[in-house]
Amino acid sequence: MPSATELTSNGASNGTSSHGIPTSCPSCPEPLMYSGSLDDYHYFEITPIIGREYPKTNIVDILNAPNHEEQIRDLAIIISERGVVFFRDQNNLDIASQKKFCDLLGKLSGRPDENGLHVHPIYRDPGNLQLPDGTTDENIYVINSEAQKKIYATMGSRKGPQAQEPRDLSREWHSDSTFENAPSDFSFLKMEETPPHGGDTLWCSGYEIYDRISPSFRSYLETLTATCAQPVFKSAATAGNYEVMSPRGSPLNTGDEFAPSHPVVRTNRITGWKSIFAGVGLHVTKINGVYSYEDQLIREYVMRLITRNHDCIARMKWSKDACAIWNNSCVWHAATPDTHLVTGNRTGVRASSIGEVPYLAPHSKSRREALGIPTV
Repeated sequence: MPSATELTSNGASNGTSSHGIPTSCPSCPEPLMYSGSLDDYHYFEITPIIGREYPKTNIVDILNAPNHEEQIRDLAIIISERGVVFFRDQNNLDIASQKKFCDLLGKLSGRPDENGLHVHPIYRDPGNLQLPDGTTDENIYVINSEAQKKIYATMGSRKGPQAQEPRDLSREWHSDSTFENAPSDFSFLKMEETPPHGGDTLWCSGYEIYDRISPSFRSYLETLTATCAQPVFKSAATAGNYEVMSPRGSPLNTGDEFAPSHPVVRTNRITGWKSIFAGVGLHVTKINGVYSYEDQLIREYVMRLITRNHDCIARMKWSKDACAIWNNSCVWHAATPDTHLVTGNRTGVRASSIGEVPYLAPHSKSRREALGIPTV
């Protein structure tokens, strides 16, 4: 633990801990305080722990408000506290406005000045879908389950006895772009087309999962990092005979290695709260510095906490032109892959801001500790 003289003005140490985990974010201020600019907008909480919906609020109205920067900054704080926020009926939200709004969420809440919106690594892939107007945009990822099967064909398919078994849906949980040195902070998804039912998305609070771990085991997890490798982008680019995009929303996100190490427990720069981060998920390939069985044990334990604690989860039943905005620093999300059972497409457009390199600040607290909520 650093001495008081080794702390920066925001309370985090300069450099890394003895375990090699970044302990400071030079561009990050003290946790941000909500100013009250959104108090007049009607909302309800999805659960006591995670999620909020603004059923009548129009995102374009916020963007055009005289005090739009204050409102967007306040919304960034609310999203970071609640994990994910939902909006309905955003039929007047175009791609340019979606990109601008997502960019401002990161910019006004303290992300590094040199960062912007993420560029998907395989934007050049011929299998990528066009936007509804027939164009493409390097900062917008079009989500369509049928198209993704073709793009990610190099992942391979299940073979042998497992091919006859139900899918392990725990693979769906992830936070966006953890395969980057500087991952996404905010993601903003608008659903353009929905089937009559199915295709829901779930978000789980990494804050609350951290709070449900014993203090001694939390302390151990705080010493660990995980490799977040995603070789499919390089293999897809090789198979398609094109180069991956570079840079991708940050000067740190270049090349085609896609295998950074991130802390298992990280601090959210906006709230100052601790969250389990690289302990589980689609992109997490191994816990570093432990034996293979211990790696498996830790990741299975975190996944067990997710599946046993459904009160940590908010679920979105999508409707056309509905939007979800979330903070990847403190939530995982998972799409429900059941749309093959119904007739109709599920297509959405997503923009993501790129935040800072994940770090664990020594002064940060858990969510329950910060809010004075008992842990049991």
